[in-house]
Amino acid sequence: MIARAHPALAALLSLGTGVAACGPVPVDQAERSCLRDARDATAPRSEVALGVGTDGDDVGVLAGFSVSVSSDYIRGRDPAVVFHDCVVRRSGQVPTRPLHEQPGYRS
Repeated sequence: MIARAHPALAALLSLGTGVAACGPVPVDQAERSCLRDARDATAPRSEVALGVGTDGDDVGVLAGFSVSVSSDYIRGRDPAVVFHDCVVRRSGQVPTRPLHEQPGYRS
């Protein structure tokens, strides 16, 4: 009976740790992480990768291409509203300054 209590206790403790990690973060940290959401609301993002590889005998060209589109962009949401809502959701506080005044943000 006691042996069965230990796995249950471990599962309960790990669940508690996971839930604690979902708690609010400081507002400045939320602002930095929410800048990406705001940028993603302005336009689709694309990435191109090119390279050359060899296995010792043959040389090959490697290429990759990816495009990501946020749901906020598809819905036409204002990036400033996306930023504000994200900061409130992550920190529980309003941003200390609006999106256009955030360091590193360019529209």
